[in-house]
Amino acid sequence: MNPTELRKSLENGVIAFPVTPFKDDLSLDLEGLRSNLERMVQHDFRAIVAAGGTGEMYSLSLDEYRQVVELTVEVAGKHSTIIAGSGFGYAQAVEMTRIATQSGAHGVLALPPYYPNAPKSSLFDYYQAIGEQTDLGMLVYSRDWVKLTPEDAETLANRIPNLVAWKDGQGDTRAYQRIIDRLGDRFHWIGGIGDDCVPAYYSIGIRTYTSSIATVAPKISLLLHEYAASGNTEALAKLMSKYVLPIYEFRTRMKGYEVSAMKALMNLSGQNGGKVRPPLPEVLEEEMPILQTIADTMAEA
Repeated sequence: MNPTELRKSLENGVIAFPVTPFKDDLSLDLEGLRSNLERMVQHDFRAIVAAGGTGEMYSLSLDEYRQVVELTVEVAGKHSTIIAGSGFGYAQAVEMTRIATQSGAHGVLALPPYYPNAPKSSLFDYYQAIGEQTDLGMLVYSRDWVKLTPEDAETLANRIPNLVAWKDGQGDTRAYQRIIDRLGDRFHWIGGIGDDCVPAYYSIGIRTYTSSIATVAPKISLLLHEYAASGNTEALAKLMSKYVLPIYEFRTRMKGYEVSAMKALMNLSGQNGGKVRPPLPEVLEEEMPILQTIADTMAEA
């Protein structure tokens, strides 16, 4: 899949971010991942991201990373576009990108580097180094300390020819609109901070978003897109209130719950969430009854 084909494949729908399940001893649970992916491909996702942020890319060894990407391509590659996460440090990002390309991924999602204080010029060098390792299409993930301006986005567009999509992870629709206005159709624009921001993203014309709820309840994530894209605000508001906002409110209880809460919900619903690796925290035992209530509600969807 060339960069143009990758971009086309991402239009108008939901990108799913599966977790990477770990066993009780924190070793990689590949059979659990296989089972999760087999369930996921029964739904019409635009793309599936192997070893993204939800997939705990930062905690994986390069060998584990290869196994996760290869398995995702094997199970889901005939059903959906496969994007592999890449990032952290220069050497790791370069090698991950090579592995993703060799393993049959269709594109690469560039996550922020480990160092939060880099000058913009060095940050551009980091992203360009990732893009230069592959002829696949690339997506930039603007999250955490990577707060880019319209001018920054234009610089990246000029320096990285195979950069075809922009995944917003800031949730600042005012800033995002300015970037979109500056770059126009140079990139495919993706809402990437969470299912709870679908109404805001779609109000400014976004029609593709990334979902972590897809790991637990795929039908809900697909309905969010359907209602938001069609302008069914009443149905969208009900879906948000009943299913989405309770999860995202829970996730604010502790940093790291954005991953561990989703894994715990999967465990409660009979899927393979498994453990999280430190420094991510496990959900506190006294808070599990709250998640059980959320899981019971989602089972109704």
